[in-house]
Amino acid sequence: MSNAKRPTKELTLLGRSYMIACDPGEEKKLERAARYLDRAMHGIHSQSSVLGSERIAIMAALNITHELLETLDERRDYEADITRLSERLENALEKNRPPS
Repeated sequence: MSNAKRPTKELTLLGRSYMIACDPGEEKKLERAARYLDRAMHGIHSQSSVLGSERIAIMAALNITHELLETLDERRDYEADITRLSERLENALEKNRPPS
């Protein structure tokens, strides 16, 4: 990659603007992530308006990380289920295959 400075994108989180570096072509994904984070931060802020922005951001990050880990665990469980079903199907096919 060249030494050229990466382009930046202005995002607003909990009413504050931030300039964030973003690879070309990734702007829409960054905006989507920022909207998700902003909603999470607003949800926490609405529950307790006495929390500072830094604490709200940390709590939002923890909540989002928890969601991600739960989703990854579910995905692993689904993949394990599919593997087991595939093995059962292979065994059933093998048992019912006519002799050569």
